[in-house]
Amino acid sequence: MLEVGKPFPNFRLANQDGQQKELSSYSGKWLVVFVYPKDDTPGCTLESKGFSAMKTEFEREGVTVVGLSEDDVSSHKNFCNKFSLTVDLLADPKKELLTAANVGQSDYKGTMYWDRTTFTVDPRGVLRKIYLKVKPEGHDQAVLGDIKAMKASL
Repeated sequence: MLEVGKPFPNFRLANQDGQQKELSSYSGKWLVVFVYPKDDTPGCTLESKGFSAMKTEFEREGVTVVGLSEDDVSSHKNFCNKFSLTVDLLADPKKELLTAANVGQSDYKGTMYWDRTTFTVDPRGVLRKIYLKVKPEGHDQAVLGDIKAMKASL
């Protein structure tokens, strides 16, 4: 598992529009990376819609929010279009960042799935908070409140 106070893993992944994003793309801003299991499922939709609805509030605080799953660019694009999502969704079909973040588990059949986890990264790329086994409802508001508190204490 990643450790608070350590650098967040570097990555190079495409968003729903096929644009390559790297950790350095967010340098100088706070970054929220919410990991979710699968596009267009109930909890993932609720979480993605919540972060999208609060995108302006996050931006006012200098925070960029991105979703992350193993779904591909095409799936992310369809998901964004279907629900008018406004946050970037990063495609990790090779499971590179998901594996580096160590958020996967296997079920009793050996099938890998990804725990709903959120990472808050400061403007220097340092991991500041990890949210495990996230409940989607209201999570966006809790994360924004925590970032405001962290910024005030730095």
